Amino acid sequence: MVIYGVALLAGCMMLGLIIGDMLGHMLGIDANLGGVGIAMLLLIFSTGYLKTRGKLPEATVSGINFWNAMYIPIVVAMAASQNVVAAFSGGLVALLGGALAVVLGLALVPVIAGKAPRAAAPNIPAARTEHLSTRIANR
Repeated sequence: MVIYGVALLAGCMMLGLIIGDMLGHMLGIDANLGGVGIAMLLLIFSTGYLKTRGKLPEATVSGINFWNAMYIPIVVAMAASQNVVAAFSGGLVALLGGALAVVLGLALVPVIAGKAPRAAAPNIPAARTEHLSTRIANR
């Protein structure tokens, strides 16, 4: 049923927010640290787990997809705007920390995606290289 997908999403959201609040409390910060991101990860892992076990009907998936399309992007945008406001009011260290997180995140995309960097391109055999250089020289 579609309602089960909505219930799974709501449960992940509540659990993620609770974990985010606990992380903030443990670090002495009066804020939710990554609750929305934790909720999204919980949703991804729990749906993957249920799909592999065959316990996630298509109607439930449609309920999850509906709220993914509607609710999660709005919550993420709201959380991101709050973080930007807090970063600007927090000073230079908060801005540098945010910029460093973005740069490191972008740098890790190829690593996580499993793509080799351009410097590690496969070697071209010598015969093929000579053939190519001869064709270029004859032009």
